[in-house]
Amino acid sequence: MRTHRIALIPGDGIGAEVLPAATAVLHAAGRRHGFTLAYDSFDWSCERYLREGAMMPADGLERIRHHDAILLGAVGWPGVPDHVSLWGLLIPIRRTFRQYVNLRPITVLDGVPGPLRTATADVDLVVVRENVEGEYSEIGGRLNRGFPEEMAVQESVFTRAGVTRVVDYAFDLAARRRGVLTSATKSNGIIHTMPFWDEIVAERARLGVTWSQEHIDALAAKLVLHPERFDVIVASNLFGDILSDLAAAVAGGIGVAPAANLNPEREFPSMFEPVHGSAPDIAGTGVANPVGAIWSAAMMLDHLGHPEAGDEVRAAFRAVLAGTAIRTPDLGGRATTGEFTREVVQRLEPAGG
Repeated sequence: MRTHRIALIPGDGIGAEVLPAATAVLHAAGRRHGFTLAYDSFDWSCERYLREGAMMPADGLERIRHHDAILLGAVGWPGVPDHVSLWGLLIPIRRTFRQYVNLRPITVLDGVPGPLRTATADVDLVVVRENVEGEYSEIGGRLNRGFPEEMAVQESVFTRAGVTRVVDYAFDLAARRRGVLTSATKSNGIIHTMPFWDEIVAERARLGVTWSQEHIDALAAKLVLHPERFDVIVASNLFGDILSDLAAAVAGGIGVAPAANLNPEREFPSMFEPVHGSAPDIAGTGVANPVGAIWSAAMMLDHLGHPEAGDEVRAAFRAVLAGTAIRTPDLGGRATTGEFTREVVQRLEPAGG
């Protein structure tokens, strides 16, 4: 029986509530398909930052470098600035492990009506976000702090290697899906980086993939008006971040949205995480929606070489949403995290395990 070693980082708030749901589902899937998952749990979080002055220990990255994958709950908590939690944990993991693809599948799920009448089951797209450079660079600084002429400079960094590899990934993905790719740009207003991005997209275009580019402002509007027309959207770090959350809201909310931070070459572990954040307002109440974490776990199974198991996990939570009234309060129901999870597990272990 094959065993995969997984680094668990529950993080903050509801992260500690949705990861047990994900691991319960993973256990059931493993029993069906003949693999096991062994977990090492790490308390890296804002709570740790407040206690010890760092989100993770100095050798934290070395501790998880040789794991097969990383499963993250959520990061962020009141009292700790967001840039501290992000740059103290998530960004070092993404950059050190060269997780340059952030993958966000967006699907309207039966039983989860979105806020738009036009958002039907025909909505099935993927945002491929460049994840380690672009607008989220570390180059820049502040000058004349506290004086009237105080200024801040933030530099965007787009490299040929960085843009090429994420664009290649997106074209390859589109070729395996419906064969349609949209590139997010703003080359009419951003004079250097975005024309450079556009040039590389044109250079790397694939036969068999119909592609176009859309200015980010128009693309945001079209995602709301006609989300069903999109298949694969490739975007820079900032544009992809914004578009993926917008698209998730169109599909019914970020509570059900998954994400993968991928190192496609598998030289380092990839990281899988729900999009919803730590939700301090409901943390500890037992009603956190586990769908985003369970879906992220299914993406992890795909990455680990168990796509059939991943498909069954997706089918199981979709069946609960489509065929029952069991759902957490954010989706209009009264179920707890545990009650929803048990329903999903039942569909993976119909004879009771």
